[in-house]
Amino acid sequence: MTTEKNFLDRIPFWALAVVPLVLLAALVLLFVNTNPLAVSNAALPPIENITIERITLPEAGMIQLELVNGGPDPVTIAQVLVDDAYWNFDMQPSNTLTRLQRATLLIPYPWVEAEAHELLLITNTGATFDAAVELSTQSPATGGDQLLAYALVGFYVGVIPVGLGLLWFPAMRRLGRVGMGFILSLTVGLLVFLLVDTFLEVLELSAELPGVFQGVPLGLFMALLTWLAIVAIGNRPQSADRNSPEGRKFIGWLIALGIGFHNLGEGLVVGAAFALGEAALGSFLVIGFILHNITEGVGIAAPVAKDRPKLGWFLGVLLLAGGPAIPGALIGAFAFSPLLGVIFLGIGLGAIWQVIVEVGRLLQRDAERDNMPLASWANLAGLAVGIAIMYVTAFLVKF
Repeated sequence: MTTEKNFLDRIPFWALAVVPLVLLAALVLLFVNTNPLAVSNAALPPIENITIERITLPEAGMIQLELVNGGPDPVTIAQVLVDDAYWNFDMQPSNTLTRLQRATLLIPYPWVEAEAHELLLITNTGATFDAAVELSTQSPATGGDQLLAYALVGFYVGVIPVGLGLLWFPAMRRLGRVGMGFILSLTVGLLVFLLVDTFLEVLELSAELPGVFQGVPLGLFMALLTWLAIVAIGNRPQSADRNSPEGRKFIGWLIALGIGFHNLGEGLVVGAAFALGEAALGSFLVIGFILHNITEGVGIAAPVAKDRPKLGWFLGVLLLAGGPAIPGALIGAFAFSPLLGVIFLGIGLGAIWQVIVEVGRLLQRDAERDNMPLASWANLAGLAVGIAIMYVTAFLVKF
């Protein structure tokens, strides 16, 4: 035993780490070349899986598709049908996509403003993949005016509602113990709705991703990592005492962070909808988001209602919570990707969950300090009102 130990001690660490990997590679190679159950590839049809991630109308008479091959085999696009008619097309970098390769397909087709068009892609093996332009309208081109317009949409959707909600801070300072419990519980209700809504958006966007990207697990893993990262930050000594003014401001920052990631996802959806012409009643949609998000400012200010934060703190949480809607709207309009959406929404999911935990602990500590039950009628009413507000105003923004 002593000889064997001395022998292993003389082997460099890198060699001990590499040997299992070399053996693993040799095992895989051996199986591939000697697999007794293998069937000749020539006897099997290829597995084709093309995902159409985005359809845009960059100019009059042109339809553009962004494709990705999510299957294991190369796929060659042989024909394109638009409204049941074969049509010429150009595909870059080539008509054949290897695994996970992306391509842009251009169809010179005289699309009609405000009308729907059906698209069908046919591969060289006869497999078909369909898509539709629900409402034809020219996609925004990158330029100063367009960038400003979509940035303003994000400003209206995110910054303005949060700022209006923060204006209730002076009135909240006059609330008594029961009233503050109601407001904190209302904050939890808002966050619970946002948590469920964000998760459902992850599911919706994941359905648009190629299966190889595993959209739902990706979103949940991003949520888990974000949650653990925030827990690690919150366990720092300077932020551990949640009963101190600094601790309560830290909770306010966390609430703003969670809401910010949610508003980033909302900006993505709104920007993409406007760019595709699906939000025909754009003004109504923006007004709906303002009403839907205004209570977010109340939730951010609730933990610090006993304190006197400086104006800089309010400006900081306003930008953190509402500002992400601006880049979200720009990305949604000019470079929307379901993969980015799932990643951002997953981060928001983890952040919102940890915020719910933190506000719940704050409520519990207040209840213990005042020798009152956590599940009081006032707290339950606040929770129900928070969920109800978000649910009712969601009718204005679901399209």
